[in-house]
Amino acid sequence: MSEQHTRAELFRSLHTPGSPLVLVNAWDAASARIVADAGSRAVATTSAGVAWSLGVSDGDVLGRDAAVDLVGRVAASVSLPVTADIESGYGATTAEVGATIRAVIDAGAVGVNIEDARRDAGPSLRDVADQCGRIGAVRTAADEAGLPLYVNARIDTFLSGSGGVDETVARAVAYLAAGADGIFVPGVVDPATIRALVRAVPAPLNVLAGPGAPAVEELARLGVARVSLGSSVAEAAYAVARRAAEEALRVGTYGALADALDYGTLNALMR
Repeated sequence: MSEQHTRAELFRSLHTPGSPLVLVNAWDAASARIVADAGSRAVATTSAGVAWSLGVSDGDVLGRDAAVDLVGRVAASVSLPVTADIESGYGATTAEVGATIRAVIDAGAVGVNIEDARRDAGPSLRDVADQCGRIGAVRTAADEAGLPLYVNARIDTFLSGSGGVDETVARAVAYLAAGADGIFVPGVVDPATIRALVRAVPAPLNVLAGPGAPAVEELARLGVARVSLGSSVAEAAYAVARRAAEEALRVGTYGALADALDYGTLNALMR
């Protein structure tokens, strides 16, 4: 059994309702090593953070090659399982989605997030049958590679305001039948709604957390299996850069840098 296969099996085992896997999403090798050094059991990328770091906006703008190259850099930088946010698959067709999965696996990932939002004609959700075909292409490509890739199907009903619990569960059931392993529902922070989703979705549930969301301990009691911080960590890091720039340029002081990681610590992490 290959090391990547072992990591894939480990990553799959970490999705336990009531004892959630907490993922502090990274966007480059340095942030991945920081997360690993803090004690994370796995590393997840954030598509938004990756896109911003490479000079483009989020939302299916970044090309496959650039995205996969970044996944490879992250996977090579840590000894932990790495799951990649591949947006909607970096392809217009199921064949192109399959090509993305083969490339992501070759880059070292053992899991992916694939979303049902589409942004080519304004924010909307893909038709369920269309998304099931794309998820099926992900599963087929992983099976052909011989890797038990963890497929986390992201459902954007709440983020887009296009559906509630019933629509989300209906999509979840269809996506699981198409080959997904887990369900990611960002935009939900209400405990009652989270509890309803946990009870109705027959798979590990992933929620997006941050300021205003229940603490990990409460999410565990609700039965959540995975907690992601998404793009918020990258946003916070860039906020420091903005505060430092504005302070230095407008006031001439450097207080925003007071809590920075020191050079030696960061440099040692990259050895």
